Amino acid sequence: MAFWKKKDDAGTKATRVFFATDIHGSERTFRKFLNGAKFYKVDHIIMGGDITGKFLVPIVHEHDSHYRVTLQGTTESIEGDSALQAVKERIETLGFYHVTLEEDALHAMQENPGEIDTLFRRLGRERLERWIALADERLAGTTVKWYVTGGNDDPMDVLSVLENIESDHVINCEGRVVMMDDLYPMANCGYSNPTPWDTPREVEEEVLEEHLEQAVQGIDDFTSAIFNFHVPPYDCTLDDCPKLDWSTDPPTPIVTGGVAQSAPAGSTAVRKIVEKYQPMLMLTGHIHESRGLVKVGKTTVINPGSEYGEGILRGCIVNLQPGKVVGYQMTSG
Repeated sequence: MAFWKKKDDAGTKATRVFFATDIHGSERTFRKFLNGAKFYKVDHIIMGGDITGKFLVPIVHEHDSHYRVTLQGTTESIEGDSALQAVKERIETLGFYHVTLEEDALHAMQENPGEIDTLFRRLGRERLERWIALADERLAGTTVKWYVTGGNDDPMDVLSVLENIESDHVINCEGRVVMMDDLYPMANCGYSNPTPWDTPREVEEEVLEEHLEQAVQGIDDFTSAIFNFHVPPYDCTLDDCPKLDWSTDPPTPIVTGGVAQSAPAGSTAVRKIVEKYQPMLMLTGHIHESRGLVKVGKTTVINPGSEYGEGILRGCIVNLQPGKVVGYQMTSG
């Protein structure tokens, strides 16, 4: 396999990309992703969705320099600015958002779920705006582009930040075809089929198929095409995850004879579109535990997996030449 830029017999230089997905707001993981452009010596970096965090954590000011926080089920006392900053960094590594407030303000917010949701989405937009600014700063003086789209966990009003960016390095791919290096048309779609979690952008398979057909509009030749679809094709092994009982709240794993059961959770619509058009490459994620590479017909499908909550970045380096995937390398760090 080829991992570094080289030229084939016809003199065509390989395009080297780094792909990661499902970082769910993790500050540390995002910075690793951005640094991957230089570290892995790639031409471009691609993010495949679920860029928004999942939770808002209140930090309660009790008195003077004393605070408390409940994080991952444990209530902790915090004393002093350095300890407060350390807790904020832990929260941001987990991908969560945080707000510091007084006790009475916390009670008032708890009685108004709409206020919590509004704050959550504002903090999501602010973090994404900071990431875009950081990308422009870190990628300055290079030709590297950051291609980014949302996933099913990303609310549209957070993704609206992408619609208004003015950047030399950040390319909004949401729901459209973008050309990479004038050689590779990349179709993008962040919607998913239904999940047990009632996420912001999940739809029935028939509707998802319509989104996917719209996403590939404008591609005449799929020989060198890339599909950056958040959800993997159904039953391709890259969509295997614990089988859940959707009737409980929250959904619980199904265990038979002491053994946790697994099942495919990908999309039949995605599989149909991939089999129909047979792009050169499909980049996907969504199912964090199903890391790997498979073939669906002629299409190479890659899911790098995700361990964002530990601050670990899972990704994949892919070398491309027109019409073929020259090589790939899974990464973790």
